[in-house]
Amino acid sequence: MEQLYGYGLYAISLFTMGGIYAVLTLGLNVQWGFAGLFNVGIAGFFGIGAYATAILTTAASQRHLGGYEMPYAVGFLAAMALSGVIAYAVGKVCLRLRSDYLAIATIGIAEIFRLILKNETWATNGPRGVSEVPKPFETLPEPWNHISFLLLVLAIVAIVYVLVEVARKSPWGRVMTAIRENETAAKAAGKNVEAFRMEGFVIGCMIMALAGALMAHYLKFVDPNVTEPLLATFLVWVMLIVGGSANNKGAILGAFLMWIVWSMTEILTGRLPDELAIRAAYVRIFLIGLALQIFLQKFPQGILPEKRPAAQGKSADRGVVGEP
Repeated sequence: MEQLYGYGLYAISLFTMGGIYAVLTLGLNVQWGFAGLFNVGIAGFFGIGAYATAILTTAASQRHLGGYEMPYAVGFLAAMALSGVIAYAVGKVCLRLRSDYLAIATIGIAEIFRLILKNETWATNGPRGVSEVPKPFETLPEPWNHISFLLLVLAIVAIVYVLVEVARKSPWGRVMTAIRENETAAKAAGKNVEAFRMEGFVIGCMIMALAGALMAHYLKFVDPNVTEPLLATFLVWVMLIVGGSANNKGAILGAFLMWIVWSMTEILTGRLPDELAIRAAYVRIFLIGLALQIFLQKFPQGILPEKRPAAQGKSADRGVVGEP
């Protein structure tokens, strides 16, 4: 019975982390899937959200800025608002760049954020991080505290999905798709491309910050490692590519699926001989890369490829608006 209980707690943890990554992947989908913005600085905005809510909701401490003990909802909203303001400032500088140049710029921005979080010890406690972050429902008896937090995460995933899906099907979403496919044609049609790109970038970063806030409360601890590119950038891109770029259902499916695969690789590498144990991290990356190759061979456009909303009276069965 104890073993079965342990498996149940592991499953709850697995789906909770999958839900947090689903929110993060939806944010990336707004940027890349909708607007075609190649953001490789996901970890930076994820970390901003985690630290913002941690500082606002924790009790007073001599080690870091805090002591505000704000409600969780205030922490979530503040994390998104701060990320949106910073994203707007970053977008003013970086969104003039295109493609790989934008990727290089966002990597640099994320590294700047990481160094700030690591060195501004008066605010973030530096490498030691912020501990004792309150967790919703933690006062409930086990396993209901874990189940309640899982339900909260899944509810947020559902809300974000509905909002992003409505945006995708709206005229705003059609313009974003047009800009992604042919920016010059969109400009010729009188669309303010720069403004739409900025909107997509800011909204995506705000959703990423929300995921960071959920992670901080779930782990009850946050440090500069939260901006680790492997877990907060590379893995998120793999999730979106595998699930299906520009498809919100695909983004959620890819997040849950690849997090399960990532967790399974930890179990597999834990069984390696002692002489290979120090290489476990590299083996996990190799296994994720192998899984990505297998999925892309089978599903070149992702498991759930993009389906564009059809214009009134027309069909989008082939993924192109108005194509018969």
